Amino acid sequence: MHIAPHDNANKPIVDADHDLVPLNYFNIIKLKKGETFEYAVPGYETCVVPATGTVDVDVDGAAFDRLGKRGVDVWDGEPEGVYVPVGAKVRLTCVSDETETFIAGAKYDKVLEPFDVREPELDLVQYGSDDTKTHRKIKHILGANQHGKVGRLLVSELYTVGAGGWSGFPSHKHDTDRAENGETVETRHDETYNFRFKPNKGSGVQMLQREDNEPGDAYHIMDGSTILIDKGYHPCCVLPGYEMYYFTILGGLSQRSLKQYFQPTHAEQLHTIPGIMDMVAKFK
Repeated sequence: MHIAPHDNANKPIVDADHDLVPLNYFNIIKLKKGETFEYAVPGYETCVVPATGTVDVDVDGAAFDRLGKRGVDVWDGEPEGVYVPVGAKVRLTCVSDETETFIAGAKYDKVLEPFDVREPELDLVQYGSDDTKTHRKIKHILGANQHGKVGRLLVSELYTVGAGGWSGFPSHKHDTDRAENGETVETRHDETYNFRFKPNKGSGVQMLQREDNEPGDAYHIMDGSTILIDKGYHPCCVLPGYEMYYFTILGGLSQRSLKQYFQPTHAEQLHTIPGIMDMVAKFK
């Protein structure tokens, strides 16, 4: 499902118990200096990540000040985040001239402790190559470094490197909790993306193929597009001459660690893309 760019007026783009991706929650908050926004999401753990600007974050009285260092866009520095336990009351206060702040969430049933993720705690991965048109950087905010402190929420930022290229290839899916011979081969994780392009007039394509070797769908994604992935194989690409970013939310049904199932038709491509297995290992 593609949700076109729009002014959401600080209301959830993907609300709790969404029909397509019930394991996810997503909101974008826009504030000017001194303005505040309060929220609580019963049944969902969340993560506050400024896309731009700086906010003070209060989580049930626990203060995390001056979160976010980026200026004009998501290419202007490294991300930071605050983990928010299930149902906690949060207040965001803009302390820069303005902010655009992402709120990512996943369904969960236990209450953990809040914490912040600053630049030294990020889990950074770079893989692929210019030759294979798959060169990518991934910045895990809630990734392997926070394993054991979070319930079922994974939050990352993904960047194409260079001008043009593919992400999410070899094509993979994660729509079923499935084991073979006692070993987990796939996990059910709903996924939500929000895309940005540099320059922002750029665009790309999100593919979605429900079954291997069967016709699928394609969505024209633009700066601010949101994509909801409930099931199927889902690579995406950006036009030549542009860079692509997408904010990624994953929520598991029964576990946090993600086990991707690579499309059999293209499985041999795993051996052509440098560092891809390191990428796979970080989604936990």
